[in-house]
Amino acid sequence: MPDREGTREAAISEALLRWYEAHRRDLPWRRRRDPYAVWVAEVMLQQTRVETVIPYYERFLARFPTLHHLAAAPLEEVLKAWEGLGYYARARHLHQAARRLVQERGGAFPQTLAEWRRLPGVGPYIAGAVLSIALGRDAVALDGNAARVLARLFALPDDPRRPEGRRALEDWAARLLPKGRAGDFNQALMDLGARVCTPRAPRCPECPLQAFCAAYRQGRPEAYPTRAPRPPVPHYDVTAGVIMDGDRVLIARRPERGMLGGLWEFPGGKVEPGEGLEEGLRRELREELGIEVEVLGPLMRLRHAYTHMRITLHVFWCRWVAGLPQPLGCAEFRWVSLEELDRYPFPATDQKIVARLKAGARPPDPAAA
Repeated sequence: MPDREGTREAAISEALLRWYEAHRRDLPWRRRRDPYAVWVAEVMLQQTRVETVIPYYERFLARFPTLHHLAAAPLEEVLKAWEGLGYYARARHLHQAARRLVQERGGAFPQTLAEWRRLPGVGPYIAGAVLSIALGRDAVALDGNAARVLARLFALPDDPRRPEGRRALEDWAARLLPKGRAGDFNQALMDLGARVCTPRAPRCPECPLQAFCAAYRQGRPEAYPTRAPRPPVPHYDVTAGVIMDGDRVLIARRPERGMLGGLWEFPGGKVEPGEGLEEGLRRELREELGIEVEVLGPLMRLRHAYTHMRITLHVFWCRWVAGLPQPLGCAEFRWVSLEELDRYPFPATDQKIVARLKAGARPPDPAAA
């Protein structure tokens, strides 16, 4: 690599690091530099705001203070600690990776990008973040904030979500990376994007890189990063059945692979085209649990948005009329009391059903119909 002394790249890095020394955020994961603590934080921070992550991070580290504690815990306990944070595949992958590190490496952490990338759920950003911040390696780590700063700084024309755009960002980050200070540099880019170079209304007069910024010179920083049009987000109607047996309710655990894997739910599923809501619920319960139910009436309706789709969840009271429950389309099922529901990890929508039940909602009396 050519000598960086006196180059524009060196001036940019130096200006950024000076700003970081004066304005760095005081975050709990920056008070611990061990790889485990940094890794947990970076996994939680994927697609989640810092303010949301902080209390979850502190509770998670209190419950699973070391890699060995996490590896020894049952997945259900890990998912319960993650409950409400969303994107549950992150928790499953973190747990799987912890177990692999303990089983295969005795708890020793990887020391190279290639080794980190072989772990479940670890992409280039997390690998680079842990290596640079916790292990002192010269590695690039580009989160959304850092990518936005670089896209504006150099007015990069390609969408960073696409391979060519990502390669351009990584190339510029590598050229700017100051040897021996990669961790500070990566965190400085993140902080600048979070506090100054924000998605909307960036505070350019406060920016330490204003003099170098191509997007600022163009007078249109918000035009970057370039975004290619996204296809419309689909919507689905989904049903769920609250099936009571005396004081107990039937819940099912989703298979560990797939969306919301390993979480518990009130059983049901997606309504097929041309199918009525109640008809679709009865079919789903036959396919998932092998039971027949009578749909007694609606309990509630919930709307929820995921990154790739939106749903309307139609929740019905049901009466179990035939068939012994069996795990045909789920990992397992249980009859539990309302008090026991708090022990189980549920997705956000089902947590609202739990809250309604615990607030005293009861099924209609079929005899009164």
